Formats: sequence, structure tokens, C-alpha cells
Amino acid sequence: MTVNEIFQKVYQKFPEVAGKKPTQRAQPDGNILYIFKGEVRTENGAIIPRIVRVIVNDKGKILKMTTSR
Repeated sequence: MTVNEIFQKVYQKFPEVAGKKPTQRAQPDGNILYIFKGEVRTENGAIIPRIVRVIVNDKGKILKMTTSR
């Protein structure tokens, strides 16, 4: 899987980070961590920051996808 395909899967699952470019960090085990940052607006107008963390192995497979609330 290419980087763009990984990003599209993240954007599809979490539309609030769509179009945002993530920061990238190499992990000691050889995996790559991508961190996407976005915002969600609640019904009463409050803005809540959203962080999506995606761990990808060296073959491009998504191992784990987590988000903050």
C-alpha cells in the first residue's frame, strides 16, 4: 500500500482530518507512526481537537489506528 492509499483510508474513516498532512515518526521496531491533527465542531459550537495516530509497518500495512476524543 502506498502512502497516499494509507492517507485516503484515514481520511475516509476520520473526515475531520481530511486533507491534513501528518507528521511522521520512525519507531524503534521499524514501523512508521503518522500523526494527523484536526478539529471537530460540536452541536453547541465548541471546537474539540482531534488527533489520529496510525502505525504502519515497513510493507505499508496499517497495524493500528487510534484517535483522541
